[in-house]
Amino acid sequence: MYEDVMKRRGEIVKRAVGVDYSKFEIEGVAFDYEKMMNEAGYSLDEIREIQFETQVGNTPLVELKNLTKLVRKYSPPGKGARIFLKDEVANPAGSFKDRRASVSVYHAKKHGYKGVIAATSGNYGAAVASQAAKRGLRCIVVQEAFDSHHVGQPEILEKGRACEAYGAEVVQLTVGPELFYYTLELLDETGYFDASLYTPFGIAGIETLGYEIATQLHRREGKFPDLVLVTHAGGGNVTGTARGLKLAKANNTQVVGVSVDLHGLHMASDRDFNRKSFTTGHTGFGIPFAVFPDRVDVPRNAARALRYLDRYLLVTQGEVFFTTEALAQVEGMMRGPAGNTSLTAALAMAREMDRDQIIVVQETEYTGAGKLPSAQLTFAKKMGVVVKNGDPIKEDEPGKVIAIPDSIDQIGTIEYPLEKLRNSYLKEIVKTYGKREYSDVEIKFISEDTRMTFDDVKKRLKEVL
Repeated sequence: MYEDVMKRRGEIVKRAVGVDYSKFEIEGVAFDYEKMMNEAGYSLDEIREIQFETQVGNTPLVELKNLTKLVRKYSPPGKGARIFLKDEVANPAGSFKDRRASVSVYHAKKHGYKGVIAATSGNYGAAVASQAAKRGLRCIVVQEAFDSHHVGQPEILEKGRACEAYGAEVVQLTVGPELFYYTLELLDETGYFDASLYTPFGIAGIETLGYEIATQLHRREGKFPDLVLVTHAGGGNVTGTARGLKLAKANNTQVVGVSVDLHGLHMASDRDFNRKSFTTGHTGFGIPFAVFPDRVDVPRNAARALRYLDRYLLVTQGEVFFTTEALAQVEGMMRGPAGNTSLTAALAMAREMDRDQIIVVQETEYTGAGKLPSAQLTFAKKMGVVVKNGDPIKEDEPGKVIAIPDSIDQIGTIEYPLEKLRNSYLKEIVKTYGKREYSDVEIKFISEDTRMTFDDVKKRLKEVL
C-alpha cells in the first residue's frame, strides 16, 4: 500500500491541487517562478474580493504606545523606534493563516471539490476549517500531535480543538514520516483539494497582508515602515508579506525574518518533539525551508524566503514568553505565542533605531488555554526542561533550559547570516540534483532565488563542488 501511494505521488498531488507544474519548468534547477504565481494564483484585487466575502483581512494596525514608551526607558538618547502591530487576531479563525486558507478554499469550491485537506499542527488547520465552513465544504485536518508515548503538546491539542469546533475531522498522528504518506492516502481516497501551505494560492493570500501594512501606515503616518518583522517558519509568511509590500510600492522597507532559536533539536525526533515550546516560527522550519524550499508536498514551492529576506534574526524561547506577558500586561493584548516571536525582536531592535523610525510587527494570533505561557511552561517542566529567570542569550538551551529575562533590556537578537543560508542553499542544490555542471539558465534562476549576483553564484558553486 505504502509503495503504491508513494509511486503515484505526482499523480495524486496534481489531481488534488489542480495545477500542472510542468508548465513552469524551464531546465533542471530552474522554473519560471513569476509565471507560476501569475497563472496559478490570483491578482491582488481578486484576492481582496475573495477575502471580503468571508470577512478576512482589513485588520487593525495598532500602535503599541506603552511598549514603545517602555523600550525608550532603556534606549540611548534619541533612540527607541515606534512599534506598530498588525492585529491579525481579527480574522475569523484568529490568525493571518485565514488569508492563506481563504484563497485555497475558494479555489477548491470554484473547481468543484467536495472538501479540503490540510496537513498542519498549527493555526492553518483552524483557518482552513473555518473557511471550509463558510464555503460549505468538508474539511480534514491531519496533525502531528503526539510522541510515541501518546503525549501531546498543549498548543497542538488546543489547535486541534479549534479545528473540531469549526466542524473539521481531525486526524492526529505521532511524530514521524507518516504525516506526508497519510495525507496522500486521504487525498487519494477522498478526491478532496490539497490545501497545501506551499501553493501559489496560499502565498498569494498573504500578499494582502503586506499591502495593507504599507497602505494603512502610509495613510496614517505619511510614510512606509522602515522595518517589517515577520515570524519565519516555512517561508510563506515572509514571501507573501514581502510581495504585498512591493505591490504597495514600499520598496525601501526592510523585511526581517525572526525565528525562535531551537538549535540542537530535531523536529522529526520522537525525543525532541515535546522538548520545544513552539510548534512553528522556529529554526527547525525556518532554516531548512529557506535553504531547500522544494522539500514540500507540491513539485515547486511558492514560498521562497531567500528571494525576500533582508535580514534573519533569532530570539530565545524565554524572551518570547517574556514578550507575551509584556504585551498582555503593558498593552492589555493577550496574543500569541507565534506572532510574539517577531515582537520580541522588535523590542530589541527599537532600542537601536531612531525615535522617528517605525517598526511594524506583521501579525498576531489568537491565544487559548493550551497556548498560554502558563500551559507551555508547565508542560516544559513536566518534560524535564528547567524553567528559570536569567540571561536568555547566555543561559537558554533548547530542550534543556528556558531562561526568562528579568527586564526588557535583557532582550536581544542573534543575527543569522544570510550568506550562511545561501551557501547551504547551494549545497542542497548540488546534493539534490547531483550535477557538476549548471547552465547559464540555471545559474540565473539560482541568482534570483537567493539574491546573489550571477557571477557570485558561479564562483560559489565551484567552491561547493
